Amino acid sequence: MTREEKNQVIDELTAALKDANVVYLADTEGMTVEVTNKLRRACFEKNIQLRVVKNTLLKKAMERSEKDFSGLYSVLHGTTAVMIAEASNAPAKLIKDFRKGGEKPGFKAAFIESDTYVGEANLEVLVNIKSREELIGDIVALLQSPAKNVISALQGNAGQKVAGLVKALEERGK
Repeated sequence: MTREEKNQVIDELTAALKDANVVYLADTEGMTVEVTNKLRRACFEKNIQLRVVKNTLLKKAMERSEKDFSGLYSVLHGTTAVMIAEASNAPAKLIKDFRKGGEKPGFKAAFIESDTYVGEANLEVLVNIKSREELIGDIVALLQSPAKNVISALQGNAGQKVAGLVKALEERGK
């Protein structure tokens, strides 16, 4: 790879890392071409960008980006695949599901918003993190619950009593 090609890869990675709030690093060492292609397909279906890169180029791109990826530098050895996603738990779920067929890919680390998760022990934690969309759905459900209770009460017997009270108050005010 020429110096010009390396600089182009670094520039592309830097741009991708600047825009990304969810970056996972996975260990794909020892995976066959067939298994790697299967992983790429699974990532594509889940809207996750997957790219296998040289660690030195990735580190330079991380240093050039405007984010603090220094917590991930310690895992930049061996074969590293970068996974970039919108949902914070999507790559973790994909890795966990993909492992049902074997022990790879390994989880190295993750950078979510500004937090760093390093080590295999954090994979289960990341799987259980709710995505932004899931959190919004939970909040909407919580907000709808009291409103639904009030509406159902007004539509039932209590609603007739409230309507009678309002009518009595109106007549009193005349």
